[in-house]
Amino acid sequence: MFENKTEKQAKEEILGLVKEYCETFHNIKKEFKEGDRISYASRVYDSAEMINLVDSSLEFWLTSGRYTDKFEKQLGEYLGVRYCSLVNSGSSANLNAFMALTSPLLGDRKIERGDEVITVAAGFPTTVTPIIQYGAVPVFVDVTIPQYNIDVNALEEAYSAKTKAVMIAHTLGNPFDLKAVKEFCDKHNLWLIEDNCDALGSRYTINGEEKFTGTIGDIGTSSFYPPHHMTMGEGGAVYTNNPLLNKCIRSFRDWGRDCVCASGQDNLCGHRFDRQYGELPLGYDHKYVYSHFGYNLKATDMQAAIGCAQLEKFPSFVERRRHNFERLKKALAGIEDKLILPVACPDSNPSWFGFLLTCKEGVDRNEVVRYVEDHGVQTRMLFAGNLIKHPCFDEMRKTGEGYRVVGNLENTDRIMKDTFWVGVYPGMTDEMIDYMAKVIKEAIQ
Repeated sequence: MFENKTEKQAKEEILGLVKEYCETFHNIKKEFKEGDRISYASRVYDSAEMINLVDSSLEFWLTSGRYTDKFEKQLGEYLGVRYCSLVNSGSSANLNAFMALTSPLLGDRKIERGDEVITVAAGFPTTVTPIIQYGAVPVFVDVTIPQYNIDVNALEEAYSAKTKAVMIAHTLGNPFDLKAVKEFCDKHNLWLIEDNCDALGSRYTINGEEKFTGTIGDIGTSSFYPPHHMTMGEGGAVYTNNPLLNKCIRSFRDWGRDCVCASGQDNLCGHRFDRQYGELPLGYDHKYVYSHFGYNLKATDMQAAIGCAQLEKFPSFVERRRHNFERLKKALAGIEDKLILPVACPDSNPSWFGFLLTCKEGVDRNEVVRYVEDHGVQTRMLFAGNLIKHPCFDEMRKTGEGYRVVGNLENTDRIMKDTFWVGVYPGMTDEMIDYMAKVIKEAIQ
């Protein structure tokens, strides 16, 4: 088939067939009919993603490479941050971000075992998991309804002499009160990690300047799992404007090594064999010197290749999410006596991940969800609901050690009992949004 062809010509032929294959068998427009299953989220892609994926696979450079470099550069430029590191998942991004704050390079600001980190229990577990696994102490604060983000009025009560950081997520794309949280962190010299995994593309105006969420704190994280704002299958990112934090992030991501050479690169610093580290012999190969107890959290170049194509579409994804959210909210107007509708944080422009609904007294969430699901609309809980009620906390609940709670988490418990959400992903049509509204209205009758 490829006789008398150059490698370039052969690749062009293959990629042309990939484009034809995708357009024939994948990108098939199907008219929505009432009763068709509506997922809470789904991938939105075309032949560009598949061509990039195959192009990368033909190179067979299976670890991070040119597509990774391109993706990190372009995502950083989009967000307006100096440093961006691609990792293999959003959960790894949170692990990477938190562990960077445990680096000895940070001196007195390093998070030690036993130090406290303020967070919330109404969210996804891997925002909290790195804190516990390291041996720091999560301090759980309640959230507000209908914004579903941290109650900033409880921050001072949560603070102690052991507090070193705040690590919280922007719930389903709705930014938390960044002004208040940032002022609190600055006042007490605390690190701020923004878990931006459900909010990529959200904006917040602070000090008169509109910025992307994830870029206002010290470190931001993203996830590129298929339901999220954009996808590369599995994948995530960690970003910062702080060069020292970036050095720590890269080290923990790349096995904990001290060397900053990229894969396949040798002796960038020119001192590979003439330095002395720790108690190693003079001249020990710097590529195998480890300054942290790190991990291998890198993604593959094939994942990055998909991400590069997704990034080109991403601004349109954000606009469609906003359109779908506003259309659904308008369609549900008038049912506020039965369901609490979500409200955006002041000074924000969310890139909505989902549409949260909380049942009022007399409305049974289980009955509503069952009806909605039975009529083809997929629903989700607000992740853990109340994380400390889960089996993973059984041992800590018995001993009363390992975490601290501020107040009674009243709203967190209410979310656990009364809240659910439906999707607004960019593949949804107006007909799908209108049908979801119709079904939700029927469910509460």
